[in-house]
Amino acid sequence: MTTSARGATGTTADPALLVLEDGRTFRGRAYGAVGETFGEAVFSTGMTGYQETLTDPSYHRQVVVMTAPHVGNTGVNDEDPESARIWVAGYVVRDPARTPSNWRSTRSLDEELRGQGVVGISGVDTRALTRHLRERGAMRVGIFSGEAAAAGEAALLARVREAPAMQGADLCGEVATQESYVVPAHGEKRFTVAAIDLGIKGMTPHRMAERGIEVHVLPATATAEDIDAVHPDGVFFSNGPGDPATAHQPVELMRGVLERGTPLFGICFGNQILGRALGFGTFKLKYGHRGINQPVQDRTTGKVEVTAHNHGFAVDAPTDRVSDTPYGRAEVSHVCLNDGVVEGLRLLDKPAFSVQYHPEAAAGPHDAAYLFDRFVELMRGGDNQHHATPLEDQRA
Repeated sequence: MTTSARGATGTTADPALLVLEDGRTFRGRAYGAVGETFGEAVFSTGMTGYQETLTDPSYHRQVVVMTAPHVGNTGVNDEDPESARIWVAGYVVRDPARTPSNWRSTRSLDEELRGQGVVGISGVDTRALTRHLRERGAMRVGIFSGEAAAAGEAALLARVREAPAMQGADLCGEVATQESYVVPAHGEKRFTVAAIDLGIKGMTPHRMAERGIEVHVLPATATAEDIDAVHPDGVFFSNGPGDPATAHQPVELMRGVLERGTPLFGICFGNQILGRALGFGTFKLKYGHRGINQPVQDRTTGKVEVTAHNHGFAVDAPTDRVSDTPYGRAEVSHVCLNDGVVEGLRLLDKPAFSVQYHPEAAAGPHDAAYLFDRFVELMRGGDNQHHATPLEDQRA
């Protein structure tokens, strides 16, 4: 839903206007491309890692508000992107760096946004905007600069309200690979994994490759036959954008994997897919979890982790008891300590588990890296997940 203006009249010195669907507006200056864009306004609490955020496919059709006031100081390089392009629909910052300073920097963030046609706005009171989104919830938004900002606020607001909402959006097919590809294992190959790309980040198969896993990345439209052709030791379902309630094909594909008993690991969107496959519902969070500093407790160990998040939907599963599902017993394995939201699931009678956050740590802390090791143990036939002891029995 972006109409940018790399060739349009205007400069980044132009005034710009941010219009929320509830009618509140914020004025600033054009940042990145000049033009107009629409999406869902969300905020990210990370103080660094903006390049990984911008290139995360899970941010497709979202306008990201950075809560950190100073953005762009390390510039842009060619090593840190998580995909081949910027996926955010728009970008909102308070104080952009005038001059980047980092030995790996090859260009400024402003130049990168302009080069990829991403419309942004700077000089905005992002603290006030974040407080507004926390109180009112994530909502549709438009950013307008150059000729696009010439229309009256009433007309711009009407256009924002015509933009599609995130609830009900089926987006993973728009960001996933169209052709399968292989990420080879580092060193000796130990396992083969079929990874379903619902919006996968580049660091995720890299983390598996570091552990001797050959990763076959398959499109979101992959079938059971496509998985079988890989002869996998395990199946992985990635992160991705959109409403999990629309992801009917991935849910059915996962149910087939569960029926066969192949070791399974899902993250983010993959966690929501597992929730649906087990018969749980999903719901939209008021403003979501986004950033690299979210506290989560692994209930299987009691350990508290600082984790990287990017999700606006969550699984509706009971956190106080074991649930019976068509694939055996299941329980909530991880919870967010800020609001109690489900952050992980595990089956007790089959080798399958998932988490709602991003253990690949790009960008973010490495507290959750052990989850890839847990997947390896699952493929080795370890009993840390398969036929596991329920948490309530462990506490007895």
